[in-house]
Amino acid sequence: MHTENSIQIADLSFAYGEQPVLQNINLQFPAHRFSVLLGRNGSGKSTLFNIIAGLLRHSSGSVKLLGKETNFLSYGERARLIGFLPQFHKAVFPFQVRDVILTGRAAFSGIRPSKEDSGRVNRAMAELGIDHLAGRAYTELSGGEQQLVMIARILVQNPSVIILDEPTNHLDVYHQTQLLGHLKRLSRSSYTIIAIMHDPNLAFLHADHFYFMRHKTVVYPPGGQGHYDVQFLKEVYDVNFKIVPVDDRKIVVPVQQ
Repeated sequence: MHTENSIQIADLSFAYGEQPVLQNINLQFPAHRFSVLLGRNGSGKSTLFNIIAGLLRHSSGSVKLLGKETNFLSYGERARLIGFLPQFHKAVFPFQVRDVILTGRAAFSGIRPSKEDSGRVNRAMAELGIDHLAGRAYTELSGGEQQLVMIARILVQNPSVIILDEPTNHLDVYHQTQLLGHLKRLSRSSYTIIAIMHDPNLAFLHADHFYFMRHKTVVYPPGGQGHYDVQFLKEVYDVNFKIVPVDDRKIVVPVQQ
């Protein structure tokens, strides 16, 4: 049973030793939607994602994944609920694409992959349109193709929530558009998709919801979700912007200060 919000964060703070990184985070990510977290480098976005993914444990506040406190989830429970694509991933050996995707079933399978595992791999490749890459070496693929393979690797886990740290980094415009289209479609099926992105315009054009971080916490536009203005964006990015309408959405253009 899905809750209205897949992830609920309340009064979360986090520090590395004496160095505070997150302060008083209160945030909810809606289920079955594509949400994006925006903000300057160093604002705490990746640390927040690492806590959600269970790579870091928090001692202050609450982080609930589908109603369950993440600190109390076992590795297997977490793998069934959430799939995480970090910002940097590099394959050293030229494994075939099918085998790379199959490693996503490692938390659920025994020594030998089952027919169910193989079936999940086939369905994930079909869902992302990469069937033709099955026998290719992962190391020979383009950056955009590698990202789709890694997302397929997450899909075979069959998680409820997928979080991605800078998934469009180093991708050209074609592969950015293709990848974001896939993420939007996945959010309309049975997944909650959450991403960190640098480019606010990609979020404004493709995401359902976008949230902003500044100085280690989440900040909200005075008018609420989606009602950002140039003054608010300047406070987030320390850059002057001009807002330009595009159909029923809007993009921002940096201007000289």
